[in-house]
Amino acid sequence: MQEPQTLRRWQLSSFGREQLEQVQQPLPTPGPGQILVRVGAVSLNYRDLLMVRDGMGMKFDMPFTPGSDMAGTVVATGPGVQRFAIGDRVVNTFWGGWIDGQWPTGAVLLGGPGPGMLASHVLLDAAGAVAAPATLDFAEASTLPCAGLTAWFALAETGALRPGQTVLIHGTGGVALFGLQLARLHGARTIVVSGSEDKRAQTLALGATHVLMRDSDWPAEVRRLTEDRGADHVLELASGPNLDRSLQATAQGGRVSIIGMLGGETLSASFYAMVLGRIAVQGIGVGHRRALEELVRAIDLNALKPVIAARYAFAELPDALDHLARGAFGKIVVTL
Repeated sequence: MQEPQTLRRWQLSSFGREQLEQVQQPLPTPGPGQILVRVGAVSLNYRDLLMVRDGMGMKFDMPFTPGSDMAGTVVATGPGVQRFAIGDRVVNTFWGGWIDGQWPTGAVLLGGPGPGMLASHVLLDAAGAVAAPATLDFAEASTLPCAGLTAWFALAETGALRPGQTVLIHGTGGVALFGLQLARLHGARTIVVSGSEDKRAQTLALGATHVLMRDSDWPAEVRRLTEDRGADHVLELASGPNLDRSLQATAQGGRVSIIGMLGGETLSASFYAMVLGRIAVQGIGVGHRRALEELVRAIDLNALKPVIAARYAFAELPDALDHLARGAFGKIVVTL
């Protein structure tokens, strides 16, 4: 397949949904250590809504292309590239420059303030890409760089999840459902808290052990279901005042991973619940390349299929963002 001479890109000249526009630009040539990727799909995250709205308070140059997660095919390589060859299927890493270990100074977030993925072609550092799972199509693979890796990093990489433990998960978005699937893969019991009765059956069908309604006394119910032990791991995707209730449902010595901010940017928690419960509270800012490579291997070995709520064409990005804003059971993906 011969590549065109131009690429298509969604970009913002200033913040705000009304500023999104499609443009055409010359197709770039990869420099030393770079690869040019023909994008097959881009999955959207709640973060993308915030980046389009106001950049989340960060400063960067305009015009700006949003979108942090893509899967595609390498169509050209720059001098010195050995990790990939033309025709390889890849996904990008969420953090450019974070390969392993502690987060390095200078690592760049893709999709703001770093380059965005909502384009027909993107330039990447070869070190910032990973071979895509052989068992997934582009839409499925594009869900891994942020949502999939966030759940993996919280439970497997930093949480050392073990069989028989209990994982408490808030919501039914992308990270939440990956958390549910990965917890099951590790032989753990899962308790999902949802605000939607309509999604209860879907969540149980995906393998949740229990689904509790958000307007119930779910901390007490988690205690009852675990014989008063509490959850060993909590994926806290609401934050705000919800954190305090999560602490009430966490086991002695358990771990709470702060991931989402649907409940606001300020956390509220009981000093006594945290200290007397010896609870470890950790912030999860996605993860590094080595963990993403391990997630890819786990997916291929276990035939795990990400949950996709809807697929939209490239020109339908505004509709896809609207769907994301309404909430979805799984991931929203833009395909090319």
